[in-house]
Amino acid sequence: MNASDDLRAWLIALRTPGLGPGGLREALAAADGRIEGALARLRRLAGGLDERATAWLDRPDEAQLASDLAWLAEPGHRLLCCTEADFPPLLESIPQPPAALFVAGDAGLLLHPQVAVVGARRATAAGRATARDFAAALDAGAPTVAVVGTGPDRVYPRKHLDLARDIVARGALVSEFPPGTPPRPDHFPRRNRLIAGLALGTLVVEAGLQSGSLITARLAGEQGREVFAVPGSIHNPLAQGCHRLIREGARLVEAPAEVAEALAPAARELGRELAARLDGPVAGATAAAAAGWRDDPDYRSLLDALGHDPAPLDALCERTGQGAAALSSMLLMLELEGVVEGLPGNRYQRLPG
Repeated sequence: MNASDDLRAWLIALRTPGLGPGGLREALAAADGRIEGALARLRRLAGGLDERATAWLDRPDEAQLASDLAWLAEPGHRLLCCTEADFPPLLESIPQPPAALFVAGDAGLLLHPQVAVVGARRATAAGRATARDFAAALDAGAPTVAVVGTGPDRVYPRKHLDLARDIVARGALVSEFPPGTPPRPDHFPRRNRLIAGLALGTLVVEAGLQSGSLITARLAGEQGREVFAVPGSIHNPLAQGCHRLIREGARLVEAPAEVAEALAPAARELGRELAARLDGPVAGATAAAAAGWRDDPDYRSLLDALGHDPAPLDALCERTGQGAAALSSMLLMLELEGVVEGLPGNRYQRLPG
């Protein structure tokens, strides 16, 4: 099966009505991770699925598949599958992990250590200012990741269309749902589990007692991730959710540095896990990190390729002869060690010292 057939098989499986990520992952496990084998298994066991699923597997909508393939053929669009080495490892440990993600933008950002920032939909002016103080990513020229509860080609609400375009251009927009999927109430709790799952910790800026942000915070706690909450005035209803989280064990934070300090050990561990997981020259980087990256020739080669001027990732791939996934993991390790700084536009710069 060639790459095009493989991609088509993934789309058929992902669009099978009523299957869900758990059913697809189970079929993949039985087929040793081969999507064609998983699809064949689903067709053999179609009696356990509903009539719509059986009909789809017997005769999928070719026009729908062609539309999906056309979206994926556009620059910067990707279907990131759970069988690929650069699938985010943090998602493997959450309940009901996704089988695949539709990504518009830089999929490599999903491997970076992240903090989820959530808050009230109708935030106060003070809450918005606090959110900017903690995470003004796009405004500061840094990338950001947004997880949506629609297809990756839909923007909801529509007033955020320009923001979505900026995120795709300078970060990544992620969805578990295929292109064309409209917003539905049950999609947003599923979206929230991915927001919490992709991040090492979740920061709640403002939240009422009935806020959906508390769902994301609860999911983060259930996934074993850190939960942070910003305190507020006792007279502000949108501070009540944060105060409840703090009473229940969330970390009270007043400055971004407190979040970074708390998550630094988890970020280093993520870097080591990525190094061990990815193929290629970085496969032995766990040992290199433990023994000291300065003794590893691949790290020295990367630093020589960086020089002292900012360099984009594709240029570093060309200079070192290494793949983007391997280099992303190595650069992450060097960022955590304070040797390299990530810059806007997926560029990196060696720091003095």
